[in-house]
Amino acid sequence: MSGISQYTQTQPRPTILRSAQTQASAPTVKITEERIQEIKEAFSLFDTNKDNHLDYYELKVAMRALGFDISKEEVLKIMKRFGTSDGAKISQDAFVKLMSEKIATRDPVDEYKKAFKLIDDSNSGIINATNLRRVARELGENIDDDELQAMIDEFDMDNDGASKYKIECIVFV
Repeated sequence: MSGISQYTQTQPRPTILRSAQTQASAPTVKITEERIQEIKEAFSLFDTNKDNHLDYYELKVAMRALGFDISKEEVLKIMKRFGTSDGAKISQDAFVKLMSEKIATRDPVDEYKKAFKLIDDSNSGIINATNLRRVARELGENIDDDELQAMIDEFDMDNDGASKYKIECIVFV
């Protein structure tokens, strides 16, 4: 679960379905089985004492690994809402429900912006072949210079050899 690879994979945006139940008007969330498996893997990885629950610190780290950097106050609210009766821990089922909701309601534009910033390590607002080469190397991909330049050329709107920070251009990540 590389932080970079989560942004480079194309994932369909999950659908939120309204529940027929009147359960605090919370949406029932449908995400892919692959995403659910990723959530369960994060839970298992960060359940360091293997008690099938995450405490405050384990929860915060697991959520960060799944792309959600949240404040102490937010973690405490989550623990209160999804946690055990004493609010000290969260079960795997509760974690899957929580993360399914969070993933399903993510704004794709914000996700594209985060991905662009991961690739644009100089914060120049431009992605060039050097940036893509670095990311490919970090992901263990062997992509030749012609292929990298073809990626850039496809989204180079002003023919300057780079893709600018524009929402139309960052869809290629």
